[in-house]
Amino acid sequence: MKNITRNNLTDTVKSSFSNIEDERLRHLVNRLSHHLHAFASETQLTHEEWREGIAFLHRAADISSPSRSEFTLLSDVLGLSSLVDLMAARPGATEGSVLGPFHTRGSPWMDNGSNLIRNNPGDPVLIRGRVTDIHGQALPEATIDFWQNADNGMYWQMDDTQPQDNLRCQMKVLPDGHFELVTIRPRPYLVPTDGPVGELLRVSHRDAWRPAHYHVIVEAPGYRSLITEVFDSSDPWVDKDAVFGVRASLVCDFKSESDSHTAARLGLPAQYFAIDLPIRLARED
Repeated sequence: MKNITRNNLTDTVKSSFSNIEDERLRHLVNRLSHHLHAFASETQLTHEEWREGIAFLHRAADISSPSRSEFTLLSDVLGLSSLVDLMAARPGATEGSVLGPFHTRGSPWMDNGSNLIRNNPGDPVLIRGRVTDIHGQALPEATIDFWQNADNGMYWQMDDTQPQDNLRCQMKVLPDGHFELVTIRPRPYLVPTDGPVGELLRVSHRDAWRPAHYHVIVEAPGYRSLITEVFDSSDPWVDKDAVFGVRASLVCDFKSESDSHTAARLGLPAQYFAIDLPIRLARED
């Protein structure tokens, strides 16, 4: 490599990774190198711009923590997260949506039908649904990982007044695939703008609002894991999501209900909202 030139640099870099044993990883690194060099060439990237780009990544790392990923947020606002979700879609399965920067593994396990409201203000909501395969057969071993923001629009990682793991849980479905969960109505909120992603949004004159939504991860042995969101149809930001996560099939109507037996069984007030959330999983490829 004594004579590196602009004409042979990209191929030389790609060749340097040719001994990666994992075929898929080797392909990914090869194409990343190719397109990264192509980006720099196409834009005629300057030293100053390169240094600012590196500094941007440093700032993203500095503000990230186990409970907040600025890199995930960057992927979201660039639309990369949604593109990966859309490419992973399978016919007949529930559509995926973005993971978001505030998911943490290890939420407490709770019984099916648990009430998460506790001391949280907000409109009570019953979420009910059934997890099946794409043909409607129940998946009795499915599990659900659920999280949302509080009535002030903040997740517990953003708000010191909330207890850890507020308004989040994991649960197993019933043998027939059904599940129930009592919580509050989510609120629209601003994605974090105190880091470098906020700088990018401001210089772009873009809104930082996300429409009200719930987050759900559904998993079952032998099936593709589903990471998705459920949106409130009445939210004014449902057509302007800052991270491009809204899918028409994931927009739900919050229906007012007053079933006294259900209210007594689940600790709901006489009047509450309810949404129906059928989940269909595709088999692993």
